[in-house]
Amino acid sequence: MPQTITRGYKAMVDEANARVETIPAAEAIGLHGRDDVVLVDIRDPRELERDGRVPGAFNCTRGMLEFWIDPDSPYHKPVFAADKRFVFFCAGGMRSALAAATAQEMGLKPVAHIEGGFGAWKKAGGAVEAPAPRKG
Repeated sequence: MPQTITRGYKAMVDEANARVETIPAAEAIGLHGRDDVVLVDIRDPRELERDGRVPGAFNCTRGMLEFWIDPDSPYHKPVFAADKRFVFFCAGGMRSALAAATAQEMGLKPVAHIEGGFGAWKKAGGAVEAPAPRKG
């Protein structure tokens, strides 16, 4: 029997965007380096290798998010226990909307995500560490 998807990714992203704060890249650039803000890059390692990274951003792949946020998880990362603002981003702003909504549902606050993600960050002139040259 074929699967019937009743709620697609577009609806899920729209719902997430309606529930979490979405900030423009230019505003996020202004938050970069502040002690009270953690930029959370949820892109996977291949994206970081290929496209570079935001200096000082904390990398948490989307697949580990819930486990790293939850203090009862054996995978918990102390950065998520800090009394800070968490600003999520991905490559284009869809996965980070879902991640920020999930983090907010788990009780992390305050959270936001960057509209347009890393692509918008770069286009707006945000700092980027170039990918390391591949060895071999």
